[in-house]
Amino acid sequence: MVGCALTSRDGALHALSARAVELGIAEDEQALVEAFLQRENEGTTGMMDGFAIPHAKASTIKRRAVLVAKSNSAIASWETMDGEPVSVIVALLVPEDQAGTDHLRMLANMAEALMDSRFRSMLRRSDDPREIAAEVNRHLQ
Repeated sequence: MVGCALTSRDGALHALSARAVELGIAEDEQALVEAFLQRENEGTTGMMDGFAIPHAKASTIKRRAVLVAKSNSAIASWETMDGEPVSVIVALLVPEDQAGTDHLRMLANMAEALMDSRFRSMLRRSDDPREIAAEVNRHLQ
């Protein structure tokens, strides 16, 4: 999702959930939104330098997936570790029955990838979904 007009954390999570249903990744948009919000209530997924890694484990999710959203405007309402607004969101979706090691490995790999300035730069720069997907998948393996 490139060039989105996302203005709030909750709006972004709704948009990601709608897209997941549209792509056949999840079955119930509202259940997915609730899973994202439940995780956010445990602690923010806003990282540093304009990035967030929301993640959800839920029975509505049919297969593991990663969705990337880039907002045209900064999302100041998303609490982050450095207090900077979010503009790039990398959402991790995991079926509830696959939660555990796979989920934690995906999260750790993505957090590590975001420490790489070249990876962050590519995510900010590219508007090519294939390029973004290839780079994200490379870091998740």
